[in-house]
Amino acid sequence: MSREMYQIEDDPKQRKSRFSFEAHESEPEPGTVRREASIDADEVLYGDASHSGPQPEARKPESAYRGQSSRREAISEGAVPNHPGQGIGKLFVQVISSVVGVGVITATLFSLWMPASLMPGSLQKRLAEAASPNQAALLTATPEAAVLPSGFPAKKIGIVVGHKGSDSGAVCSNGLTELEVNSNVATFAQMKLIDMGYDVELLDEFDPRLKDYQAGLLLSIHADSCDYINDSATGFKVAAALSETKSENSNRLVQCIADRYAKITGLRYHYQSVTNDMTRYHAFSEIDPNTTAGIIEIGFLNLDQEILTSNPELLADGIVAGIKCYMYNEGVTDPALQP
Repeated sequence: MSREMYQIEDDPKQRKSRFSFEAHESEPEPGTVRREASIDADEVLYGDASHSGPQPEARKPESAYRGQSSRREAISEGAVPNHPGQGIGKLFVQVISSVVGVGVITATLFSLWMPASLMPGSLQKRLAEAASPNQAALLTATPEAAVLPSGFPAKKIGIVVGHKGSDSGAVCSNGLTELEVNSNVATFAQMKLIDMGYDVELLDEFDPRLKDYQAGLLLSIHADSCDYINDSATGFKVAAALSETKSENSNRLVQCIADRYAKITGLRYHYQSVTNDMTRYHAFSEIDPNTTAGIIEIGFLNLDQEILTSNPELLADGIVAGIKCYMYNEGVTDPALQP
């Protein structure tokens, strides 16, 4: 193979390659030929010549070599060097992302597992809203004034004494009955509302007067179970009648009673455990469609027994304040009710 195939000029002073780095002080050893890793046209040309036998030597124009050198220089200058620090940085970002992801999943599972009694009030409220959106919506709805037909007895209030005339309701191990608690609170509420100028009737559980009953408001008073359920089974519940004609009024009644009762008694609004037995209370389907109606369970006969038996007048104050809020279209300043 001819020496001129790798060295264009037989000059004793070797020409410096355009691809060599200026910072390198060492020169290639004599006789050693550095070849580029890439295959270009001149290598293919000479490679073909070496296999096809003796060929006349063809000297390419110097301008052609200049063009190839310029193209290689452009590629080398535009290439982005691969620094080891970049790989370390990417690995660090991946590790941080994994740790954050595991932390979020762990916190979510812990929140779902945590008992309600250990959970902060605001978080418990948010989870309860997700589980019971209809009841949570009652707390945040915009208050609207009750509108009644002309001549409707708006100043009349009916109070159903839970289980009266039917049975004793829940019976606790110490002999305390739900009917006894309901009657005491309802009587105090009646007296206070009469003092405010309202016409108030106490009604039995299945009172025949409930048929097409007309009043500005009907409220049924009950108490919750005597059995111990868990440490969270404390507080009150209130629900509105599911009425298509006056649902906005019933929702406002629930807002007002829940807000005022919680503030006056200090009991927690246990709205996440409101049942269909409350929202579909039998009297709701018997009364006049224009009568605003609701039902309240004033507390649990187990954990709340002390306040239910020793201070029924305080519980009546909370109910009366809620009724006044509704009747006078007062605002609800604290929809969350409990911290």
